[in-house]
Amino acid sequence: MTASPAFAGDASAGSDVFKSECAECHSIKEGRNKKGPSLFGVVGRKAAAVPDYEYSDALRAQSAWVWTPEQLHSYLGQPAKRANPGTKMKYDGLNDPKQLDDLISYLGTLH
Repeated sequence: MTASPAFAGDASAGSDVFKSECAECHSIKEGRNKKGPSLFGVVGRKAAAVPDYEYSDALRAQSAWVWTPEQLHSYLGQPAKRANPGTKMKYDGLNDPKQLDDLISYLGTLH
């Protein structure tokens, strides 16, 4: 699954964004969780659905969410504590729209 045309970014550039913004806490390898859950297959996956990862109550309460490109854009484009109050995720949000589109395009390649 790839990012929708509304968020058609450069997946190659998104790999660099991932490395600088996400890799400290998230793996892209299936089944390998770090501080945060693996992002392998994240696009199209339900929230709080990675096995063997202990999610916050706040994110488990959002288990009806599906990580669509639109949902990821909304979630990652603002501080995590505003996107989902009570989350364990410590992230200030990505303010650069192009980098955000690139990141989401890259995440869409992880399957």
